[in-house]
Amino acid sequence: MVKKILIAFFCMGAHGLFAQNATISPYSYFGIGDLRDNGSVENQMMGGVSMYGDSIHINLSNPAAYSKLKLTAYTAGISRTEYRLKDWSTQQNTSVTNLDYLAIGFPVAKNMGMGFGIMPLSSVGYNLRDETTNEQGTNVINVYNGEGGLNRIFASIGYEPIKNLSLGITANFNFGTLEYQRVQSVEGVQFGTLDNRESRVNGYDFNYALNYTPTIKDKYTLYASVLVNTQGNLVSTNSQTLGSFSLSTGSNIEVIDVDLDATNLRNTELKIPTRTTVGLGLGEDRKWFLGGEYSFQQFSDFENRFLGLSNVSYNNASTMAFGGYWIPNYGALTGYFKRVTYRAGLRYDRTGLEVNNKEINNFGITFGLGLPLSGATLDTFFSNLNLGFELGRRGTTDANLIEESYLKINVGISLNDRWFRKTKIN
Repeated sequence: MVKKILIAFFCMGAHGLFAQNATISPYSYFGIGDLRDNGSVENQMMGGVSMYGDSIHINLSNPAAYSKLKLTAYTAGISRTEYRLKDWSTQQNTSVTNLDYLAIGFPVAKNMGMGFGIMPLSSVGYNLRDETTNEQGTNVINVYNGEGGLNRIFASIGYEPIKNLSLGITANFNFGTLEYQRVQSVEGVQFGTLDNRESRVNGYDFNYALNYTPTIKDKYTLYASVLVNTQGNLVSTNSQTLGSFSLSTGSNIEVIDVDLDATNLRNTELKIPTRTTVGLGLGEDRKWFLGGEYSFQQFSDFENRFLGLSNVSYNNASTMAFGGYWIPNYGALTGYFKRVTYRAGLRYDRTGLEVNNKEINNFGITFGLGLPLSGATLDTFFSNLNLGFELGRRGTTDANLIEESYLKINVGISLNDRWFRKTKIN
C-alpha cells in the first residue's frame, strides 16, 4: 500500500514540479536563477549539514549515506516561503509555495544502497520596474520579467567497502528553460520596445562523497566527510526577439528574430564551478548529533555571455553551516514527545554574486521537528513527518538593491517499507 501511494504521489508531484513558479527573488535574474536547497527537510533544518546518515532516511546531499539504508525509504518535501522585499523607500510582502523533492532509496546488498529522484536545481521568477531620466530629461521606464528554471533527475549509489568507511556517487541530469523579458517605454513616444530572450539548458554533473564514521569509546560516533560536486557543463541553446509595440493597445508592431549565429551566441556554455564540502561532527546514535561544514567554490569562473549584464560580477563562493539534533528518549513506550527529533542549525552563504559592486550574501537560522508516525508493522514504524522553519535575510538596500527577509516553512514525509523480502512458507 505504501508503494502504491508513493508512486501515485510521485507522478502527480512530478507534473507539479515542472509547472511551478518557484521564486519571486529579483536576484534570480542573474546566473542560472535562484539556486535551490538540494537537501531533505531533515538536513535543511540542521543548517544544511549533510554528513549525517542513518538506516531509515534518505540523505539527498550525500550519496555515501545510502550505504546505511536498511529499509526502503520514500521521501517528499514541499515548502512555503513568505518574503518581505524592501529597498531604501518601499516594502512589499509576497509568498510562494514549492514542491522541493521526490525520491526513493533502498538497500540492494549488504552495506550497499541506491536511490533516485527528481528535484529543482534553480528557479527564475521576478518582476522589476526601473524608472530613470535620460539626457534630454525624459522619463524612461524599463520593466523586467523572468520565469522558468532548471530541474534535476538524479541516481545515487553508496557502498561501505571497509567498516566505517563509505563511498558514494550521484549522477545528475539537469534540464529546463529560462525566459527573460525587458519592456521599455519613453515618455512622449507612442511605441515601446521589447527584448525577449530564452535559453534551453541541459547538461550533467556528478557528486562524489566519502564518509568516515568510527566509534569512540564504544558510545560516540565521529562523523567526517568530504563531498565534491564536479563542474556542471551545461549547454544553452538561445533565442532572442526584438520588437516594438503600441503603448495604447499593447499589440506588437514589428518583431524580428535576432541572428545569434553571427555573434556566436546561439549555443553557449554555462559552466557551474566545482563545489567542495568538508565536514566534521560528533554524536551518540539515536540520541544527539552536532556537526559543522565548510563549502567553497571558485564561482569567479562563471559567466553567462548570452545575457551580457554590465552591473554584475562573480566572486568565489563559500558556505559555513552548523547544526544537529536531539532525541530525549528514542525507545520511550510512553510520552510521544520523548521520541520526537528536535533539530536546529544556522548557515552563512557568501553566494559569489556581486551586483552594483555589492556582495549578495545570505544568513539563515533553522529549526524543526521530526514527528514519528507509529504504524502497526515494523515496515511503517520508523516513518515520520518532518516540519521545519528557516528565518533568513539576503541582499542589501545599498546601491539601489533589494533586501530579502524570509520565513520558509518546510514539510517533509519519510515513509519506510521492505523490498526484496523472501516469502516464507510455514
